Amino acid sequence: MKKIITRFAPSPTGYIHIGNVRSAIYPYLAARQSGGTFILRIEDTDQARYVEGATELIMDTLKWLGLEWDEGPEVGGPHAPYFQTERKELYLEWAKKLIADGRAYADPTDSDTIQSYRDADNAKKIPYLYRNHRPENIPEWQPGIPIRFKADPKPRKWHDEVMGDLSAGPEVQDDIVLIKKDGLPTYNFAHIVDDFLMNVNMVARGVEYLSSTPNYLALYEAFGIEQPLLVSLPHILAPQGNKKLGKRDGAKSVTEYRDDGVLPEAMLNYLACLGWNDGTEQEIYTKEELIEKFSLDRIQNSGARYDEVKLLWMNGQWIRKLVDEHGIDKFYERTLAFWPDSAKNYDDDYKKRVFAIIYDRLKTLSDLREMTGYFFEDPKFDIEQLLNNKFVKRFSEQELSSLLGTTISKLEGLNNWNEESLKVALNQLLEATGKKPAELFSLIRISVSFAPFSPALDYTLDVLGKETTMSRLNKVKNALLLDQQ
Repeated sequence: MKKIITRFAPSPTGYIHIGNVRSAIYPYLAARQSGGTFILRIEDTDQARYVEGATELIMDTLKWLGLEWDEGPEVGGPHAPYFQTERKELYLEWAKKLIADGRAYADPTDSDTIQSYRDADNAKKIPYLYRNHRPENIPEWQPGIPIRFKADPKPRKWHDEVMGDLSAGPEVQDDIVLIKKDGLPTYNFAHIVDDFLMNVNMVARGVEYLSSTPNYLALYEAFGIEQPLLVSLPHILAPQGNKKLGKRDGAKSVTEYRDDGVLPEAMLNYLACLGWNDGTEQEIYTKEELIEKFSLDRIQNSGARYDEVKLLWMNGQWIRKLVDEHGIDKFYERTLAFWPDSAKNYDDDYKKRVFAIIYDRLKTLSDLREMTGYFFEDPKFDIEQLLNNKFVKRFSEQELSSLLGTTISKLEGLNNWNEESLKVALNQLLEATGKKPAELFSLIRISVSFAPFSPALDYTLDVLGKETTMSRLNKVKNALLLDQQ
């Protein structure tokens, strides 16, 4: 297999979006599978949109996902620097080569005049192309004057690894800007130069760049550069499937998902499979499995709907997978930031016991805050919640207090407070009271937790301990007796 040399080249203009990350995952997998090179390059030439700290956020996100880069910031490499603003003079040299070859020109035309050309073409109902308005007297280039490519419009054909064989006519090729007034290159120019100098032989990017590809092909041709493999990635769509996913559609940044307790293994797994599959029914993939099974020809050529429910389901699967494979002790370190505030008064051993009986119900680690509070402090007392439960409300308050009295007597008599003895005692209570598990156990569970659900009752009571369990059962029993007076 040919070694893939590819790159992820984000712009530091804000938070890193779900779609941005997928554009890193596919080239990473292709590079790793072929024993190639994955480069991180920061395309920071759009200074008007530059956001302080965005580069660090990009790198932090890639590290969190396990997408380590072979060349780039913090790592270095033979093609440094990896920030485009630090390569400014390099782009100017290449633009000057095009001027010398008659394939580019200095263009001092001001923005108001350019807008007037656009307005005039619109009024005539003809497509606006700047090449139809090239200045007649082209000056010698000086700093502060933009440089434009001199297009050679003609039919173009190319192959895209996802979209197949494509073509475009001369009408979509124009005199694009290469160097801006501020001396920095445009994306359309800089990535051509950088990819060639960094030996990149596969370029993966969003499908929105397809319309610009004829201009890129013209630049490859003008420089005599071999075209790399082109991989256009379809959009991630909003849940309704009717448009490209945006923040307004409920998708959060990758950092927000991390802070909410989504695991990097799950996020990588989900995004890799969002628009790709290996032709099987498998859904849970480790990074190593993704590297082994990934192929460009299995990327779908249509948009994939974003489904947060599926992501959270997958995250729950990964929590269980990692705990079952590596044990509570090893995984516990990943939970430390997600416990309720009330847990700070308890030691790690107790919290591990809580986690051991709750982890298989978690969708995210942040669920710990909502699902475990009653293990660390008395829950909010709400007798109406108890009385409105669909199983408990079948009985009068007198019957409920009597059932709790029987339960208290039985549990008080236990010499050994552990899962096994509690399970036996609870089964004996079912036999003694003649009640169904859903009825008696719902009464006991709500009385000790006032939570919508809890782990198996014997596990819950074991972790809560005898003193706490008896105190809470007695509190509810006494409240029911008071209501009867």
